[in-house]
Amino acid sequence: MGAVLIHADSRSPEMRHEVPVMIPDAFLYAETAGRRVAVVSAYEVPRIEAAGIGVEALPPESLGVDELLADGIPLPEALLEVYTRACGELGISDATVPPGFPLELADHLRANGIEVTSDRELFDERRRRKTEPELAGLRRAQRACEAALDEARRMLREADASTGALVLDGDGLTCERIKREIERVFGEHGVSADELIVSHGAQTAIGHELGSGQIAAGEAVVIDLFPCDRESGIYSDMTRTYVVGDVPDELREYHRLSKEALDLATAAVRPGVNGTELMRAVCELFDDHGYPTPLTKEPGEVLDSGFFHGLGHGVGLEVHERPWVSRSGDDLVAGDVITLEPGLYRAGFGGVRLEDIVLVTEDGADVVTRYPYDLAP
Repeated sequence: MGAVLIHADSRSPEMRHEVPVMIPDAFLYAETAGRRVAVVSAYEVPRIEAAGIGVEALPPESLGVDELLADGIPLPEALLEVYTRACGELGISDATVPPGFPLELADHLRANGIEVTSDRELFDERRRRKTEPELAGLRRAQRACEAALDEARRMLREADASTGALVLDGDGLTCERIKREIERVFGEHGVSADELIVSHGAQTAIGHELGSGQIAAGEAVVIDLFPCDRESGIYSDMTRTYVVGDVPDELREYHRLSKEALDLATAAVRPGVNGTELMRAVCELFDDHGYPTPLTKEPGEVLDSGFFHGLGHGVGLEVHERPWVSRSGDDLVAGDVITLEPGLYRAGFGGVRLEDIVLVTEDGADVVTRYPYDLAP
């Protein structure tokens, strides 16, 4: 493979995969002829060296930034020249870059005889097979999900439903109140989440509706958690559905079929299987029971009930990444981490979704999620 260049801070999944150290300012990563180099502030050099990741750290001072600044060149322009000099020293005349590579830097490199070409597929593939530190981060994030669900379930279980609207310790039990407790547990477990879903009733049938308001007995409560492990930058993703009190027959049937679909898909996971095959198997199950799906609907029809989303997706340094497990699918490879999240819904009423995290192994699947599926909290 030829040279690779990445310019970003650690919020970039491409950069975090290559340099798994949290660095808040953008820097250049270069890979060529067996060398892996980060052109990074001297402030960060000791941290990269201490990480023992096989990346050589070069401060801009070693590439003449002091002289450039002394000549009155503004720092952003000086760094463009520093990165160009780094490519020259590494013998890079052409390189592959991710789709988010800065246009300004690409233009500067090209003006100095260094060709850059974007290749989304290459960088997606580099991140698919998770490293051991990434898998450790996944498991930490998943254990945080499970601890947070323990607390959410406790609140639902202990709530007074005698008036129909749930009350806990004298106050209405709202989605917002459960979210605050989930965020508290996340903090205790070293994960963070910009958003999370605790929705109820008719809200549960609206895609990624985050949820709000007081919860009532006899309605669906969907809790979908996707926190990021702070140490590794790796996400997890899981969903469970609960009902406090008597369960409507319709929700019970949604739950039964969603669990059957989840079991069916999980059993079929192995290297070489295409994500669309898993999607098709679940759609056929739901179709056999009279529910519309993305693979059985009429072309152009927009679904708001039945099964109307993808079966799953890859999870890693992004909460949604390759491989896809939907109408568009990828052949699974050992080391992939995917979600499987079948669900059934009726607009205006609500629905059920169940979601597990699955690691694709050499001979099948390892379900990372370790959590019960009961409708009762």
